[in-house]
Amino acid sequence: MPRSVTVTYRVLSTPAETARAAAQLFLDAAVKSAAARGIARIAISGGTTPKSMFALLADPAGPFLKQVPWDKIELYWVDERCVPPDNAESNYRMTREALLSKVPLPAERVHRMEGELAPEVAAARYESIIRNSFKLEGAETPTFDLVLLGMGDDGHTASLFPHTEALNEMSHIVVPNHVPQKDTWRITLTWPVINQGREVAFLIEGGGKAQVLHDVFLGPYQPETYPSQIIRPASGRLTLLLDAAAASKLPAPAESDSSGTLELR
Repeated sequence: MPRSVTVTYRVLSTPAETARAAAQLFLDAAVKSAAARGIARIAISGGTTPKSMFALLADPAGPFLKQVPWDKIELYWVDERCVPPDNAESNYRMTREALLSKVPLPAERVHRMEGELAPEVAAARYESIIRNSFKLEGAETPTFDLVLLGMGDDGHTASLFPHTEALNEMSHIVVPNHVPQKDTWRITLTWPVINQGREVAFLIEGGGKAQVLHDVFLGPYQPETYPSQIIRPASGRLTLLLDAAAASKLPAPAESDSSGTLELR
C-alpha cells in the first residue's frame, strides 16, 4: 500500500511567478540545510521551469544570487538523457548555460551524470559518486535535502516512464532505463531515493499538464500508468508549485494565499 502523504500545492498566476517561487524554494532549502548540517545536497531536473528558475538564481540584479550559500551546495541531477554534455538535449548543458557558468559554485561540488557513457556504466558510476560523496555504507541510501521534479504529460517524472523497468527497481540508487516510447535510454535516480528526500517538490506549468496533474493526484492509484503517483516522500510531505493553467483541474485553493492541500491515502 502507498504511504499517506499531505500534498501542498501553491498556484502562481504565471510561469514566471512559478519560476520565482521555485527559486525561493531552492534558496530556502539551501540556507536551511547549510545551517543545520553545513551542506545542502540538492538534486535538480531539466525542463522549462528549472531553466527559468536557474536564470533567476544567477541574475546579478536579482535577489537570489548573493543569498544562496553556493560554497555549501552539492549539486546533483535527478536524471539525464544518454547524450554528451554538449548536446542540446543534455540536462547538464542546460544547467551549465543557465546557472553554472554564472554562479560561484565550485566545480568539485557539481556532480553530473555522464550521459556520453554506456547507460549501465553511467548509472553505476553515478551511484558510486553518490555513495562516495554522501559517505554511504552498505545498503544505506542517500537523503537529499531538496529534490526538484517535473512531470511529463504522460505522468512520468525523473526518467521513470510508464511501464518501464525502473519502476520495479528498489535496491539501487541510480539505474539505466530504456524508454520504448522514445526509443532511447535514460539514467535516473530510483523512486525510493527520491522519496527519501527531506523536501520533494514538483514544478509544473502549462495547460497541457492540467489533466494528467488531476489524474495523478485525484485519480486512482496506478503508478505503472502514472509513475508520478509513486512519489510519496517518507517525510509525509510533498510540494507542488504550479501555474494557474496547470492547476486548472485541481480544487480551487484558498484565496488568501493561493495554496491548497490534498491528502493522499
